[in-house]
Amino acid sequence: MASIGKKVIHPGGRRSTEELFHLAGFKPGQRILDVGAGVGTTAIEIVKRFGCEVVAVDIDTGMLDKAQVNADAAKLDGRLTIEKADIQSLPYADGTFDHVVIEAVTMFVDREKAAREAVRVCRPGGRVLDHEFIYRKPPTGKIRRVFEGEVCPGIRFDTSEDWIELYRNAGLMAFDHTTGPFAMMTPMGMLQDEGVMNLAAMMARTLAHPARIKKSFWLMSRMVQVWPYLGYVVLTGIKPHFHSDSSHNQILT
Repeated sequence: MASIGKKVIHPGGRRSTEELFHLAGFKPGQRILDVGAGVGTTAIEIVKRFGCEVVAVDIDTGMLDKAQVNADAAKLDGRLTIEKADIQSLPYADGTFDHVVIEAVTMFVDREKAAREAVRVCRPGGRVLDHEFIYRKPPTGKIRRVFEGEVCPGIRFDTSEDWIELYRNAGLMAFDHTTGPFAMMTPMGMLQDEGVMNLAAMMARTLAHPARIKKSFWLMSRMVQVWPYLGYVVLTGIKPHFHSDSSHNQILT
């Protein structure tokens, strides 16, 4: 999707990212980490709309190159830094960021390790926000095979409660969340997310390469089967001013 110019590559599209912004309560001057930032769409919006300082990271150099191009075009006066990093081993000290934002990353990796890392680099009292796939209704065996075995091999996810439990175990508390339907690759969702001009440009780039046409048909023939089952969750939790160990809670003051 990024190779043909798609800017919004998240399960719920722009709608769910707006919900993430609402839950975050960003304030000017806050330091934000955007993990798995892709082409930089969300990171750029956070800088422009909320006046935050953002570090956007991704593990894929191709994504980082596209993000840098988009950041340069947005003229953000140095308020967005783009770096290579792995969510499973973030190169930042404990408590570095006011908020940590994740969109459609945790489900692709060792999720327990990723959640712990996100919580670790968030300051006490700060928020971790994650935007991931869920199943809106129990999938059939065929649907699991198509989506988890063919479209996104190795991926696994279930309900919003599963995601909240993941982050509760990683140390967050005071959760809030919202859910909705999958929109990223539905016809209406594509139009709403990308707009007429960019959608037309994406189609032109696809039609210019036979391999892309073949891949698009392969992908869409499978996505139409799974759309009714897919959805998204956007959740947020607060990192408390204490940590838990096996025997007691220690207050950090």
